[in-house]
Amino acid sequence: MGMPSAETTIERLRQYLSQLKPQARSLLIGELERSVLRGDDPAGGDPGLQELLLSELRRIVRDELKPAPRGGQAERQFFKPFEPFLVDDRPDHKHPGRLARASLETLWTWIRRDLLPDDAKRYCDQARMALIAGDAAKAEHLAHVFQDQAAAAIDAALAAAGDDERSYRRLLARIGTLRAKEDALTLTCVLHGRATLATLAARLPLRIANLAGERLDECKALVDGIATHERPLALPALLIVMSRLAAPWQLVRLGVKAAGNDIAARIAETPYGVTVTLVLAELERLVGELREDLRSGQGVAVGALLKTIHDAARGLRTEIDLPMDSTWGRALAAQRAQIAELVRAQVEAMPGRVRRLLRPSTEIPPGAMLDRKEVAETAALVDFVGACRLFASELALNEMTQRAWSELQLYLDSATRALLDGLRHAGEAERSFRQAQVDAAVNLCSRVFGADYAVVLGRAAEAARAGERKLARA
Repeated sequence: MGMPSAETTIERLRQYLSQLKPQARSLLIGELERSVLRGDDPAGGDPGLQELLLSELRRIVRDELKPAPRGGQAERQFFKPFEPFLVDDRPDHKHPGRLARASLETLWTWIRRDLLPDDAKRYCDQARMALIAGDAAKAEHLAHVFQDQAAAAIDAALAAAGDDERSYRRLLARIGTLRAKEDALTLTCVLHGRATLATLAARLPLRIANLAGERLDECKALVDGIATHERPLALPALLIVMSRLAAPWQLVRLGVKAAGNDIAARIAETPYGVTVTLVLAELERLVGELREDLRSGQGVAVGALLKTIHDAARGLRTEIDLPMDSTWGRALAAQRAQIAELVRAQVEAMPGRVRRLLRPSTEIPPGAMLDRKEVAETAALVDFVGACRLFASELALNEMTQRAWSELQLYLDSATRALLDGLRHAGEAERSFRQAQVDAAVNLCSRVFGADYAVVLGRAAEAARAGERKLARA
């Protein structure tokens, strides 16, 4: 039995993570993010393993918040060769050579309804029966036959539209996706070249920790071999390489290698200039993911996501001599400006959120409770601003993060004394609320000042409770 493909391995990983209980998943996410931000080396020495796990966990959480349509088994079998080319992003965003996962259902409807209605029904029925019988080999063979039919039908539809503008517009309307022309061309390209691309995928390692040295030479030789004989497959070949990289931004090293230097204009003249475009498109996708996470308030491991964005932006600037007035330089500058704007509101709001949570109050209504969700969200926001401090220089966040962090430190240092004093003299009705505030303060101080400080504060809280009990007995 052969080794499982990379796509199969990722799918198994996804299935395993999706079966975890929400509490276990949250604990795993928290531990992985802390490990990434600390820069710990994971077991096995692959620095991208933690980012891979976090990326899959983020996707699972987003799918649970906004369940995406999931096609039948025959449909998934048909689109299996496209796994390295799928991107979790809005369908209107431009990703050269890739398909938005959200567009697959629309594309499948076009194929079944307009291109091959009879053949599609026959394929679905036969593939379903084969899968029910446990005959995976037959289901795969049926998918290959139908993939060839679909590729020929797409070619015929594009050729029939020809240069007639009205016919072409009608075809694009029937396809139905927001980037219909690009999606149709990607479909036919991957379907025609799936055997060659599968061979390339089988020759690549499952995970490339560092695209350098002999590994860089090997990858370039593989892509060169494909481009020489089947030029349209050069772009999907590069995307397969990028899908295996622990740090996808390292794909630009192929461009530097092809040019023989790091000058952007020289790289653009080579067939590998597209690597920079691909990395910039991926950076834009990551910034969009960060925007959605921050906007929804349901962000998962946004600190680790910010690190990934930071590493990509820094990698582009250090690997390539990018003039600011060049197309690529302006694109990178625009992404950095977007990141700063996205983060600004969160960073500036953080000290106020902490003050509202820990504000010492002279009057606490009987039965008042501290909102656990508010505590968790405030702690996550503090962690996020802490992560921003680590990457502030590259992402133009220095001044705002330093100001917010200093303000937070000063407030925690003074507020904890008042909270301890309030707990020490608390009455029966307000004791639980004041205790919850002290516990929240200990939690936040551990994140801001470190574990040792939090331990000392915890002992002070225990002493305050002991003093309170003595007063009660007296």
